[in-house]
Amino acid sequence: MSKHKEKIKKIFEHPLSGNIEATKLIHALEHYGAKVDMSKSGRVLIHIQDKEHSLSVSHRNELSKDSIVKLRHFLQEVGLTPDKL
Repeated sequence: MSKHKEKIKKIFEHPLSGNIEATKLIHALEHYGAKVDMSKSGRVLIHIQDKEHSLSVSHRNELSKDSIVKLRHFLQEVGLTPDKL
């Protein structure tokens, strides 16, 4: 399995993983066609198809569990799930 698919798969794990590195996840999303805009304030705007999702990244480059759940729902909505990759 590719490293990019592994990063996407971590979003869908149960129980939630608490150590997802935002930078590596962003690279995986870009690999699968997402356009990502990052701000200096720690906000990330992810564009997939005609939809967008805003994500907050901590200063430690990690995602909160709440952010992971919201991202999971967004990825399901746009059809970017491990079983479809």
